[in-house]
Amino acid sequence: MDTLIKIGMAQIAPVWLNKEKTIEKVKKYIVQAGKEECNLVVFGEGLLPGYPFWLSITNGSEFNSKVQKQIHAHYVKNSIQIESGELKEICQLAKEYHIAIYLGVIERAQNRGGHSLYCSLVYINEEGEIKSVHRKLQPTYEERLTWSPGDGNGLQVHPLKAFTVGGLNCWENWMSLPRTALYAQGENLHIAVWPGADKNTFDITKFIAKESRSFVVSVSGFMSIQDFPKETPHFEKIIENSPEILANGGSCIAGPDGEWIIPPVIGKEGLFTGVVDYQKVLEERHNFDGVGHYSRPDVTKLVLNTERQSVLSVIKT
Repeated sequence: MDTLIKIGMAQIAPVWLNKEKTIEKVKKYIVQAGKEECNLVVFGEGLLPGYPFWLSITNGSEFNSKVQKQIHAHYVKNSIQIESGELKEICQLAKEYHIAIYLGVIERAQNRGGHSLYCSLVYINEEGEIKSVHRKLQPTYEERLTWSPGDGNGLQVHPLKAFTVGGLNCWENWMSLPRTALYAQGENLHIAVWPGADKNTFDITKFIAKESRSFVVSVSGFMSIQDFPKETPHFEKIIENSPEILANGGSCIAGPDGEWIIPPVIGKEGLFTGVVDYQKVLEERHNFDGVGHYSRPDVTKLVLNTERQSVLSVIKT
């Protein structure tokens, strides 16, 4: 059993709301991670094609606003339709370099009509196969103005060498029941993706590691005011109230004892790597295992609905 995994954390800015150019940037970092012999490379929340930063700085809650409609339409046009093969080249690189990938995308789901958006975390295995697409269960605050709530279909774990890996989007990581659903499936390498801020990753990364006695990898994006393309609809309005730094990174890795392997990396783009050892999981589960010897399923138990939600159920005759 190979107990060691090298993880690459791609803390990068998208080519904001431009899916073609962002895909090219993602591919570049996959190749870099592959050449550095990483077994897994992780990208931040909604990186492809970018986080909806405009909402909080352009009065995103104004109802029936032409400005908001036009920016949103631009976002929709640059979102990802997985069923159409838009991640095909990324999958091919995963297979070529035999590297697993967690990638945050904004998904325009065909089974929900093809017009609403979901913040999704895609897992691609080392053979280049998409094994799960987890749609964020509950968008946070202003995110609800542009993203739709997801379902439990993507609450899955996957084998990766000696490890069992699973992942959640941003503040989903504060939701104790989805975390537990992953723990109960054997997760021992937890991936948490974020738009980018050490204020988010600093406390919860170590907390989840201590709670689960697992390795926790938090990967954030990076974004400055210079990363808004000038061809973006209503560019001047967006940058008018924008801070200089919108996402400062904060990618990090904590071990099953809750101690840092890599503390939060702040203020720079790049591929940051670390090695984790499954042996450490076995050691730390000795004194606590919240879904094993330290659980009481006869008293408390969780129900998980993994059905992919849709308004249409076709009955063939």
